[in-house]
Amino acid sequence: MQQDRSPTLRDASERRPRAAAFAAAASAVASVVSLLLAPAEPLAATTVAIAPHKATYLLTLGTTSAGSPVSDVNGRMSFAWQDACDGWTVEQRFEVTFTYTEGQTVEMSTSYVTWEAKDGESYRFNVRKMVNGQLDEELRGDATLDGLKGGVARYTRPEEKRVDLPAGTMFPSAHTILLLSLAEQGETFFSRYIFDGSEAAGAAGVSAVMGRRKPLEGLETKSPELKRPDAWPVHLAFFPADQQEYLPDYETALTLLDNGIVQGMVIDYGDFKVTAKLDSLEAAPKPPC
Repeated sequence: MQQDRSPTLRDASERRPRAAAFAAAASAVASVVSLLLAPAEPLAATTVAIAPHKATYLLTLGTTSAGSPVSDVNGRMSFAWQDACDGWTVEQRFEVTFTYTEGQTVEMSTSYVTWEAKDGESYRFNVRKMVNGQLDEELRGDATLDGLKGGVARYTRPEEKRVDLPAGTMFPSAHTILLLSLAEQGETFFSRYIFDGSEAAGAAGVSAVMGRRKPLEGLETKSPELKRPDAWPVHLAFFPADQQEYLPDYETALTLLDNGIVQGMVIDYGDFKVTAKLDSLEAAPKPPC
């Protein structure tokens, strides 16, 4: 799953899942923001072998702090990362119910469908967000990058507009693959701008801290070939597109396999946390490229 990026839950009716939190899928703190604002140096090509797969996750409320507006969270997320020969496709769907301490219940659903070229230079996105059965937001368009020099996103919905993407911007699949490559090399920190199309403001900063590789336990799957002996603990911080903001919108802690699969994660919004537990996992068919 991407850290994407993905895969925000905002206070009361404004809280909703953000695909970037799950696409990759991942934490750091405000002290690393200066690295996000600097142009990135080109990085070496990677040999990471992503395993196309389909997974579902159960979403539940984790811990809460005093004064948290949320009293319960229940939902489900489906995620499919598939090989399209010249690119990667991602389909991600959320169905989540939030119960608030005042008794209000809000049902939210999000459909997120993207295509990303394997060279990391072009991207298409289609996002629909529903609140209590009513359309809340629809985002559609495409984007292109010129290496790590930056690029442009072109929205056709909710209105036609262009947004410049800063130097160092990456798309979600490329970001996840490079993060895995750096973790394999023993790197512990990675920071970039990510554009995934899930917000109208453009690219957002994502900082990742990778821990030491650890034995993996408890991965249940219908496809044994997806299993790995170990995985990395990864922490991600997602910063707003507004470059003047020095605190992250939210953070995640996840378990990431070297084939791109996320075993599970905890999303921290400060006053409450949401747990995503793997419920089913199977290999996706590979196309006859």
